[in-house]
Formats: sequence, C-alpha cells, structure tokens
Amino acid sequence: MGKIVIRKATSEDAGLILGFVKELAVYEKMENDVVATVDGLRESLLSEGASAKALIVSLDDEPVGYAVFFYNYSTWLGKNGLYLEDLYITRKHRGCGAGKAALRYLAKLAVDQGCGRFEWSVLDWNEPAIQFYRSIHATPQNDWVLYRLDGEALSDFAGS
Repeated sequence: MGKIVIRKATSEDAGLILGFVKELAVYEKMENDVVATVDGLRESLLSEGASAKALIVSLDDEPVGYAVFFYNYSTWLGKNGLYLEDLYITRKHRGCGAGKAALRYLAKLAVDQGCGRFEWSVLDWNEPAIQFYRSIHATPQNDWVLYRLDGEALSDFAGS
C-alpha cells in the first residue's frame, strides 16, 4: 500500500476537481447534469470567501480523488455540523484506503471544530458505498427525505 496524502485544494486544482466531478457524474449515471466549469469552481469553491471547501486525495503523489464539504448547523444540537457533498476516489484506486483516509480526515476536522455531526448522502443503489459506510458504523437516516428546488422550479418559486 502506498502513501496517502490529503491536502486542501487550491485554485490550481480547479481543472483536476472538474475532471473528478465528471468521473463521479458518469459513475452516478448523471453525466449530462454537470454544468460546472473550471472558472466556476475557482470562484465558488476555491476562492478565499467560498462557503464550501475542497480536498485533494493523493496516493504516492498521484491525485486519486477529492472531497467537497461545508459546515451546516443543527438547532437541536446548538452546534455546527460538517456536511460532505462529494467524496470520489477513482475506480482504479478504490480499496486502497484513500476513501477511508479522507473520511477520517474530515471526521477529525469535525471533532476539532466542535461539530456535533458529520453527514453525507448516498444514492440508494450505490451498494459498495453503503457497505463501506456501514463498515465504519455510519447510520442511515431513513426517517428524513431530501427535497430540492433547482433550475426553473427554483427561479419560478423565488419569483412568485
């Protein structure tokens, strides 16, 4: 097993991250939904004032994945939480411990920042990921249903 290194992403990583985002979209059977651009990622994710953060996961100095996360808030706990938006490790490098190392890095960050929760979502058909999450004792929140407004529906509702 090689050396896994996790570092904060910089604006120079925008193209690399976009490539990983597109690979993730193919894996999730949503490749036509990606509209992000390198410049858009630099501005919205990798700039100084960005509300989300990104990490690059490398194995033996080769970038093999990324993670994107942000802080949310729980009124019930009265504390911030850490929400993992994306975690992606290239197919070739799955099983080497890189994904687990990234999750552990983020869990430690959540603990160090005083967060009360570390949460993420997974597609219900992604059985390898579900089994992996269960192996680290993460629990599904089956009593909550995610809702979304986007695109035209978001614009229409906002304008009404």
